[in-house]
Amino acid sequence: MTSDVWLPIPADEIEGLPTGLDYLHWDGAPEFPGDPADCAFYVVPYMKGMDVALRPLAAMTSVRVVQTLSAGIDHVAPGLGSLPPGVRLCNAKGVHEASTAELTIALVLASLRGIPGFVRGQDAEEWRSGFYPALADKSVLIVGYGSIGAAIEDRLAPFECARVARVARSARATERGPVHALGDLPDLLPDADVVIVSTPLTEETKGLAGAEFLARMKDGALFVNVARGQVADTKALLAELESGRIRAALDVTDPEPLPPGHPLWHAPGVVISPHVGGSTSAFMPRAKRLLADQLTRYAAGDALRNEVLTTG
Repeated sequence: MTSDVWLPIPADEIEGLPTGLDYLHWDGAPEFPGDPADCAFYVVPYMKGMDVALRPLAAMTSVRVVQTLSAGIDHVAPGLGSLPPGVRLCNAKGVHEASTAELTIALVLASLRGIPGFVRGQDAEEWRSGFYPALADKSVLIVGYGSIGAAIEDRLAPFECARVARVARSARATERGPVHALGDLPDLLPDADVVIVSTPLTEETKGLAGAEFLARMKDGALFVNVARGQVADTKALLAELESGRIRAALDVTDPEPLPPGHPLWHAPGVVISPHVGGSTSAFMPRAKRLLADQLTRYAAGDALRNEVLTTG
């Protein structure tokens, strides 16, 4: 039985790894650290793109676990068909909630309070005083109420929002209130001042925020995307922004990276950050704790955390 573990972080930098496994460091470099056929546990390099993530997968004929360091799995999903049956795919739930929720609140506040305009005013030595919208008393809709969506609501709590509505793939109850199903979106969108999208990218959510979705948002509402760029229809979003009817704050775009000259860069009412929701100082300690725990469970034959599917 193979025991190679491919890690994008050097093993000597991770406390608590179990003994008895052979740890090889691979962060997406051109050369592999060993024969992919001998890899039993593959930790996908973080933020290196789909090409890097998939490059060794087809040759990993003995792999038993594929562990991402991202909340989403869309960058490895195309390679799952090449894997043997019984391979477990796990995501990084618990790693990105704090950072992504922080950035979400930052984007909302920056857009509502006009922070980009203040920065441009500072550059131009202009005193741009005025009266700006507050997050207080706003109605917020969170579309994608998993662990990140819940972390966003945790951070909204002190801001005196009028109400927070929650949407997920299926309806359920939580301590904070009901979670609505996706089918309820048409009735919920017109009442929201701020619409935050934090869903995974799936066939069901690709293009979810399209022309019909955006058209149902109220005039002057703010659309915030911290999910994946393809969850929103860029053409439809541009049309709404250029009309001035809604505003947007985007950590993700389609295409991504957003190329020079793309109209989204200069669309009115948009704030763009370069997909940095999870890229903070909070990432590494949480990633290391997850890997130490997962590999300890793996070595002991115990159930893994965050298993999202098994190949078959």
